[in-house]
Amino acid sequence: MAVEGVRVLGSVDGRRAEILTDEALAFLNALHRTFEAERRRLLAARGERWLRLQAGERPGFLDATRSVRESDWRVSPPPAALADRRVEITGPTDRKMVINALNCGARVFMADFEDANSPTWANMIDGQVNLADAARRTIELTEGDRQYRLNDEIATLVVRPRGWHLVERHLTVDGEPIAGSLFDCGLYVFHNARALLERGSGPFYYLPKMESHLEARLWARVFDFAEDHLGLERGTIRATALIETVLAAFEMDEILYELREHSAGLNAGRWDYIFSIIKQLGARPEFLLPNRTQVTMTVPFMAAYSRLLAATCHRRGAHAIGGMSAFIPNRRDTAVTERAIDRVREDKRREASQGFDGTWVAHPDLVPVAREVFDDVLGDRPNQVEVQPQVVATASELLDLSIEGAAFTEAELRNNVQVAIWYIAAWLDGTGAVAIHNLMEDAATAEISRSQVWQWIRHGVVLDTETRVTADLVRTIAREETEGLRSVVAPGVAARLDQARGLFEASALAEAFVEFLTLPAYEVLE
Repeated sequence: MAVEGVRVLGSVDGRRAEILTDEALAFLNALHRTFEAERRRLLAARGERWLRLQAGERPGFLDATRSVRESDWRVSPPPAALADRRVEITGPTDRKMVINALNCGARVFMADFEDANSPTWANMIDGQVNLADAARRTIELTEGDRQYRLNDEIATLVVRPRGWHLVERHLTVDGEPIAGSLFDCGLYVFHNARALLERGSGPFYYLPKMESHLEARLWARVFDFAEDHLGLERGTIRATALIETVLAAFEMDEILYELREHSAGLNAGRWDYIFSIIKQLGARPEFLLPNRTQVTMTVPFMAAYSRLLAATCHRRGAHAIGGMSAFIPNRRDTAVTERAIDRVREDKRREASQGFDGTWVAHPDLVPVAREVFDDVLGDRPNQVEVQPQVVATASELLDLSIEGAAFTEAELRNNVQVAIWYIAAWLDGTGAVAIHNLMEDAATAEISRSQVWQWIRHGVVLDTETRVTADLVRTIAREETEGLRSVVAPGVAARLDQARGLFEASALAEAFVEFLTLPAYEVLE
């Protein structure tokens, strides 16, 4: 049967037909018709809040929800498959990545439809095929004489759908594109909930880019709807909320409360958090950030955010998951690798000592490093939720952007320009996680790069070379860096460098801040 009002504009050949069944499309149709109006209302509320911030409003804890923060309640206990999360690895949903990540020794693999994934139709729908096979533990791959298949013991699979602001233009309902969040979440739970439960797991998610507890409430309603539709017990669907916007940092209790039956904790999404500071507050001089390399987890505003997250989670019986270590080992330069691993180990020790129950890494070689640190603290315990850090973070501490020795250098400006253009070109070529200078860059780090350039222009920053940052200077650097990349990147990426430079300049040089780089980029993605 055809589903009235639903059109699939992408190809449905091969195994994609197993995902885009009439029954699955009917479920997506129901999700869209039930929740699209509220999604749009919440996005409009984001815009209204942003305007108030530009007019001088300061973020703060909400008076209207004081009772939630001050009352005694706890989220539902974690299912067995999510009790121990001491090391989590993330990556896109291509077939080899899924197999290798599930096998790498991490406790959790977050399969990413969002920041580490370029949302081509092939990536999004074939990713669903790969996850369906992974849920049933039948996924395998042959490349030449190499065969990839799952080990007996694998990581728990968790999926990150796209944020509320993104759409999937290849599937429309009554001529409107469906929300990417509903497309990704809906197809995964529809096809895999039963298979996951039969194997001792479940439909588990990471929720990105939320700016308020009302957005978490919408997710909870989506989960309730899906459970009712699919005949699942309440609380079967679990989700970890990424606290990766400065506004959400003031609503951690409220976000946990809205998700309490579905909650699996909070995660310190550090890279998007830095981007959010610039996006929401960066037009104001008191929120000017220096070189990206100086914005570490030990500077005042990041340290306050991290401590508050761990304390809030444990007060509510929820997991606190630490931030991403994006380093990629350099096997040709062992000295660089050793220094970086020392920094990763120090970062993970800080998280474990603050009470975090687990942490993120981007590369399998970092799994043993992070696991050793958390093993030392946790021992045989699956987590340390019983540890109750006595931390009070005030609004002023969360907004204290003072950084000792703050520097603004031409080298950092050039790096921001180069990384942004390089990443955008790769994203346009279909790759969402890109290795650049021994770091795994994704959309979040590209957003930091272009937004920091925008902020430095906005405030007329003077560099260490005594040169003022202007739009003309950035255009010159962008041309130079683009030319330098042509002989460095793969041919498919090189073919998109000029287009990437145009997108970068359109966002970094705009008078008004462009909300998300991926929105205009998606319009030209093939």
